[in-house]
Amino acid sequence: MSKLKQIYNKLCKHFGPQYWWPGDSPFEVVVGAILTQSCNWQNVELAISNLKKEKILSIKELYNVKTSKLQKLVKPSGYFRAKAKKLKAFVYHLIKYHKGSLKIMFKQPLSKLREELLSIHGIGPETADSILLYAAEKPSFVVDAYTIRIGQRLKLFKRSKYNEVKEFFESNLQKDVKLFNEFHALLVALGKDYCKKSRPKCDICPLLKICQ
Repeated sequence: MSKLKQIYNKLCKHFGPQYWWPGDSPFEVVVGAILTQSCNWQNVELAISNLKKEKILSIKELYNVKTSKLQKLVKPSGYFRAKAKKLKAFVYHLIKYHKGSLKIMFKQPLSKLREELLSIHGIGPETADSILLYAAEKPSFVVDAYTIRIGQRLKLFKRSKYNEVKEFFESNLQKDVKLFNEFHALLVALGKDYCKKSRPKCDICPLLKICQ
C-alpha cells in the first residue's frame, strides 16, 4: 500500500467523512471559494449569510447589485473591496462568455476550464482548483498551506511550489473526484487540529506511526 493511501485511510478512520465543501448550490461554492481567500470559514459563512438575507446570492443579482452594497455585505470575509471586485469579475465573465450559466461553463474539459478560470481577475490556482473540484466536480487536486506543510513534515516532498505539489498528488492518486474531495478536506482537518504551523501536536497526531 502506498504511503499516500496509508495516510488517507488513517485520516478517514480518525476524522470520518468531512462533507466538504458546504454549499447549497455550485454557485454558492464558487462564491465561498472566492471569499475564503485569506479568511477563516466562519467569517465566510457570515458573508454568505448576508448575501442570502439580501437575496442576491445569484448570478443575476450579483451582476446587478451596486459594488458599494456588495462590499458591505461581504465585509466579514475581509479584504471586502477586493473580494467584491473578484465576485463581480466572475459573474461578468460568466454572463459575457457563458450566458450566465455555470452548467455551460463547466461542460468544458478540465484543462481548458482551469485555464479560463485562471484568466479571471482574482482567481488564483487554489481558488480555481476549489471551483473545479467542489463546484464543477472535476478531478483537480486542491493545494493549500496545510497540504504543503503536512507533505513536507511527512517527507512526501521537499517542494513548495503549488503546481509541483499538485502534480505530486495527482500523479500518485487515482483521478477521482470523491477521493480528491475527501483527501483535501481531511488534510485541512489535520492541519487545523494537529499539524499546526507552530506548536504542532506531533505526539498525539493520528499519523504518528507513519511519521516515524
